[in-house]
Amino acid sequence: MTDTLTIRRPDDWHIHLRDGAMLKDVVNHTARQFARAIVMPNLKPPVTTVAAGRAYRDRILAAVDPALDFTPLMTAYLTDDFDPEEMRRGKLEGVFTAAKLYPANATTNSAHGVSDVKHIHGVLDVMEDVGMPLLVHGEVTHKEVDIFDREAVFIDEVMVGLIKEHPGLKVVFEHITTQDAADFVMEASDNVAATITPHHLHYNRNAMFEGGIRPHLYCLPIVKREKHRLALRKAATSGSHKFFLGTDTAPHAIGAKESACGCAGVFNAPYAMESYALTFEEEGALDKLEKFASVNGPKFYGLPLNEGTMTLTKKDHQVPERMTLSETDIIPFHAGEVLAWSVG
Repeated sequence: MTDTLTIRRPDDWHIHLRDGAMLKDVVNHTARQFARAIVMPNLKPPVTTVAAGRAYRDRILAAVDPALDFTPLMTAYLTDDFDPEEMRRGKLEGVFTAAKLYPANATTNSAHGVSDVKHIHGVLDVMEDVGMPLLVHGEVTHKEVDIFDREAVFIDEVMVGLIKEHPGLKVVFEHITTQDAADFVMEASDNVAATITPHHLHYNRNAMFEGGIRPHLYCLPIVKREKHRLALRKAATSGSHKFFLGTDTAPHAIGAKESACGCAGVFNAPYAMESYALTFEEEGALDKLEKFASVNGPKFYGLPLNEGTMTLTKKDHQVPERMTLSETDIIPFHAGEVLAWSVG
């Protein structure tokens, strides 16, 4: 039995840090585990200019513990009228690492998102030219489409055409939740990859309703049937270079989750690597964790691998039922559970 596992220090290729007091409360949970992280731009107002991206990066760095080595990688929020030359400038000035496609009203703070991909072909041409990845929240928002089918429909209605029209564009299908998405990514060119969250590896949709509604497991894209969870576990632990770590950690105060219209998001940053290690151990694939967590992502983005290491130890520890961060109470992922791995 493996009692310790030392891997190259990992990166998180999908996080939500929010802003203001919430940012200061949560950012160091990510910085303690990950060397770099792709930061989502869905603030109020969203990050749609180079100046806004630079300012947000400065606020993140000001909130990070000086003892921690952490680099936030900024993203631009695509809108129907996003200026292609603003995107080029953001890349050339080293502000934007990637750009995020939110279908309008698909998830938290996405009201300003893209109503139709045809509106952003000029921006995508620039991104293809400068080698900037497109990060896709892959769900349609048609009210007539069942929420559990929206990812699969998005593949047929949007992804297939997008990739065909922009064959040189790097595309990350973010936080995939279905066998359909895993199969699509595997069959696509090497310009297409996907991130997988720890919560979609651990829970199927039944978990949201065990003993009543479980709002702290509500996320978007929503968790799916068991067959999809098993397909994601197979993909993540396969060793394929097309899948890599993206937690989609999304903190919300307890009151924002336990309300008449609760917010979508799971706060998994404090125990992300412990959770992934548990999945990989259960699948007999601990030897593939480093590739998923520390190698595939930077290679896809064209960035150097991290020099430092992280050691995970086989040691039980209990996740607290709630965490008080400054003046904000949050229910973390795995709340009240005993995890078999510890970082450090």
